[in-house]
Amino acid sequence: MFVDKVKVYAKGGDGGNGMVAYRREKYVPDGGPAGGDGGRGASVILEVDEGLRTLMDFRYNKHFKGKRGEHGMSKNMHGKKAEDLVVKVPPGTMVTDEETGALLADLTTHGQRAVVAKGGRGGRGNVRFATPANPAPDHAENGEPGEERNLLLELKVLADVGLVGFPSVGKSTLLSIVSAAKPKIAEYHFTTITPNLGVVDTQDGRSFVMADLPGLIEGAHEGVGLGHQFLRHIERTRVIVHIVDMSAMEGRDPVEDYHKINEELSQYNYRLTERPQLVVANKMDMPEANENLKRFKEALGEETKIFPVSAIKKDGVRELMLAIADELEHAPEFPLHDSEEQVEGRVLYKHELPIEPFTITRGDDGVFELSGAELERAFKMTDFAREESVRRFARRMRKMGVDEALRKRGAKDGDLVRIMKFEFEFVE
Repeated sequence: MFVDKVKVYAKGGDGGNGMVAYRREKYVPDGGPAGGDGGRGASVILEVDEGLRTLMDFRYNKHFKGKRGEHGMSKNMHGKKAEDLVVKVPPGTMVTDEETGALLADLTTHGQRAVVAKGGRGGRGNVRFATPANPAPDHAENGEPGEERNLLLELKVLADVGLVGFPSVGKSTLLSIVSAAKPKIAEYHFTTITPNLGVVDTQDGRSFVMADLPGLIEGAHEGVGLGHQFLRHIERTRVIVHIVDMSAMEGRDPVEDYHKINEELSQYNYRLTERPQLVVANKMDMPEANENLKRFKEALGEETKIFPVSAIKKDGVRELMLAIADELEHAPEFPLHDSEEQVEGRVLYKHELPIEPFTITRGDDGVFELSGAELERAFKMTDFAREESVRRFARRMRKMGVDEALRKRGAKDGDLVRIMKFEFEFVE
């Protein structure tokens, strides 16, 4: 089965916890702190494998979690960092953050990698917090939580040439005779329901990849028929080969077919109209094809170069393949996203408001609720079993302005404050 769009969940591994430990050796009085740092958690990395062709592997395996880093140990020994989780994807995979819609990566070449969920750093051991005022701290950090994301993986096949046209105009037949591809061919619409790729050798030392793509119908840009399932795959092609059934055996007018297909392409993505397009008048061995071709040429004008062929008899096919190869030699690359678009990162412009470190809301039960990425990260990295760690977290909240903000919201001594699922008393 050809799968070209999936949603997956990725979470980087949490960092290992730092340790609280002290040197206890003979003849070494007051040895001091000796707790090591935790190891970094595993990141989730997508890597291109040119042997893969679809996203089928993600149909049933949609959750990818990196392992946690090892905890710190005594004698200043650091925990081991976890090995990154590498997930293989086919070339042509675009990775988007489902929540923000930001493009994280466009993976096209074999071995190309993208980190989609970073592992958390290890927590610092108590040796890191030693100061002249506090030479033996009873405090260490928990590991940083790993980044987690819901991702949208979308495959857009890598092909130099894309065959487009209404169903049953002969796209699969043409691909089968110019390459080693064996697409299914039958006398009914939508025989081809998945893209088929074949390598074409022009016998003069040139070659290119051609894709036979599912047939278009009117309204495809709105999802009618195979709709977007087809249209996304033509976005990477450098040359479009538009095949028209010149026999008009199914009662369709070739001129109308030509204009309808081009309208669907422009409605889906106007940049598809920038690509070089070769028009192929197929089924010239059928009755009335020559009369229809004459009328077709008159309607399109002299500027449009038309290649009359009979795919089933192989008439005119060699000349068409050489013309496609010539067009590819000077056809530019067409990026899928604007060159100014930031991939794998976010630019903060000065006119944007900075992201608040925390927000305060009031629950249905009247409890003040604190949330925010920076606050929750600090909360998760605090070891609440140690009093010194709790005091350090309180100082950090005060420095962030949480206490003052709660007072402005009307918090009084003894009121409950909730962070995630944990509740505390507000103390003046």
